[in-house]
Amino acid sequence: MDIQHVGIVGAGQMGNGIAHVFALAGFDVLLTDVSAEAMSKALSLIDKNLERQVGKGVISAEQKTEAMARIKTTTTLADLGQTDLVIEAATERETIKQAIFEDLLPHLKPTTILASNTSSISITRLGSRTDRPEKFIGFHFMNPVPVMQLVELIRGIATDEETFQACHTVVEKLGKTSATAEDFPAFIVNRILMPMINEAIYTLYEGVGSVESIDTSMKLGANHPMGPLELADFIGLDTCLAIMNVLHDGLADTKYRPCPLLTKYVEAGWLGRKTQRGFYDYRGEKPVPTR
Repeated sequence: MDIQHVGIVGAGQMGNGIAHVFALAGFDVLLTDVSAEAMSKALSLIDKNLERQVGKGVISAEQKTEAMARIKTTTTLADLGQTDLVIEAATERETIKQAIFEDLLPHLKPTTILASNTSSISITRLGSRTDRPEKFIGFHFMNPVPVMQLVELIRGIATDEETFQACHTVVEKLGKTSATAEDFPAFIVNRILMPMINEAIYTLYEGVGSVESIDTSMKLGANHPMGPLELADFIGLDTCLAIMNVLHDGLADTKYRPCPLLTKYVEAGWLGRKTQRGFYDYRGEKPVPTR
């Protein structure tokens, strides 16, 4: 199963990073989004990030030019039908993902592999709503995609060996490392990471420590490069809440109950860096704790 032409659905934070690494690795990329403006911003960001890699000597100027030339965009989802692999990187809401796959199905080649970049939703369930559950897989990149080396490959119950091996080979061509995860809520990384972040928010909620003291404690006491509340802001508090809800609903264990303070921040629209306010306020020269 030779994969050369890759379709990516969603030009947001994850989608543009995925397009970046595929194009740089020599794949032909077709990027789609409902917003032409979002795709324009994505191309500008990819260009900027590639230029940064040129400046650091990671890639050559020629490699950058070739990578940018491999990325094409379209606002018509059906145009992705002739690609070898489609990776959905839309909002972390199951209904949205299902609707995307439903709209894609009539246009796909019989051999096209479908993948989701979901960080927590059941691959088995998503795949079962398509006409090719055996060719459906979880392809979970870490953020920021060009920097992070791990890709979680998640098999649904129906995912066949040929599909898994083809995607494993793709990860190797990207110069990244794959970890195989079974299809249980939040897989490996977020199954471990999100409860830690949620516990840090409970620690703040209960008044055990301030935002600054919690983050400083984990950076200097556990040698984490980023404190858990700073990391939550980077990921997006709405994404953190969505994953905690998937864990809580899927495993029916109270230890995964989202902290009420996390819910409150999301209700306020304080989602972290992308909205300029979360556990820190990013509107000034330096981030300032909001509690």
